[in-house]
Amino acid sequence: MTQEHRQKSGFDTRAIHAGYEPDPSTGAVIAPIYATSTYKQDGVGGLRGGYEYSRSANPTRTALEGALAALEEGERGFAFASGLAAEDTILRALTSPGDHVVIPDDAYGGTFRLFERVEKRWGLDNTPVAISDVDAVRGALRAGATRMVWVETPTNPLLNIADIEALASLAHDAGALLVVDNTFASPYLQQPLSLGADIVVHSTTKYVGGHSDVVGGAVVVRDLDLAEAITFHQNAMGAVPGPFDCFLTHRGIKTLGVRMDRHCDNAERVVEFLSAHPKVATIYFPGLPEHPGHDVAARQMKRFGGMVSFRHTDGEQAAVDTCGRAEVFTLGESLGGVESLIEHPGRMTHMSVAGTELEVPGDLIRLSVGIETVDDLIADLDRALSGG
Repeated sequence: MTQEHRQKSGFDTRAIHAGYEPDPSTGAVIAPIYATSTYKQDGVGGLRGGYEYSRSANPTRTALEGALAALEEGERGFAFASGLAAEDTILRALTSPGDHVVIPDDAYGGTFRLFERVEKRWGLDNTPVAISDVDAVRGALRAGATRMVWVETPTNPLLNIADIEALASLAHDAGALLVVDNTFASPYLQQPLSLGADIVVHSTTKYVGGHSDVVGGAVVVRDLDLAEAITFHQNAMGAVPGPFDCFLTHRGIKTLGVRMDRHCDNAERVVEFLSAHPKVATIYFPGLPEHPGHDVAARQMKRFGGMVSFRHTDGEQAAVDTCGRAEVFTLGESLGGVESLIEHPGRMTHMSVAGTELEVPGDLIRLSVGIETVDDLIADLDRALSGG
């Protein structure tokens, strides 16, 4: 797909076609899996298509990276072996020891662990803050030291919402970059670069891949200087996905739009059910009018997503027991696959933040609402909450 066609095409057309043209010799409409580590050169330094070694570039990865850039309306996309590998590469490429980053005070536990236990030893300081509060973010900035404002929106697992446009303006005025983890929303529901963000990062393991069969990460940028820095560090650090992983992720992208519509439909029905259930104390879902970030989410998201968190009225053990009783909702970590998942963040995905200011409530349950028949999902939750 040409650049001109890409700019004029709708999301689903880009998801299916961007990044790859049918093979000129065979007509193959799907990017092949180039299972090769190296490439024959036409004389010393005579590279065919720029390929020399698959850590640096691989045609299957190139197709995926082109699709990622198109979906996020960026200039360059980069694929990584995991979301955390993508995050680490951003930080190594664009910050230095002695710099400072503002991060969410309810960030994904793995992200907080990366900042607090890996990057801090390298000399990168951080301040957790409520990213839904623009004034709080402003107060956390350090003149001459803050290089990034790092946000998730919606956040994991409390589904707080950051105002991307407002934080982009704030960060840029301070000479900092705005990085948005867009994993929960997916490119279908939200394009942060169009709202002023400098960098978008994903765990493509989640909605982008969408089938719980491949681990991966992505970075997308518009600025070519940022792209050059990411390109160098992607190659120098080497945390790249193999061609089969790229193939699976690229295949998942092609159905992202239709899957996200069903995720959103089902999540809205699940929230309606939970709102009337006596064992549910508080629901975290930006689609609810009473959610403090509802208006911002409605402005910057197409819909409100497939993630739902709630607190059990009877406390932590009741929440744990509810997770264990679910059947259609599979008890497991991760999210964004076609199947519905249920988990206890305090003892699972966010155990690494226990005892810190990012600790999540013990009675919290997180749902990744899949694309199954929604009546089956509701019946399963009713049994699990009722002790059946």
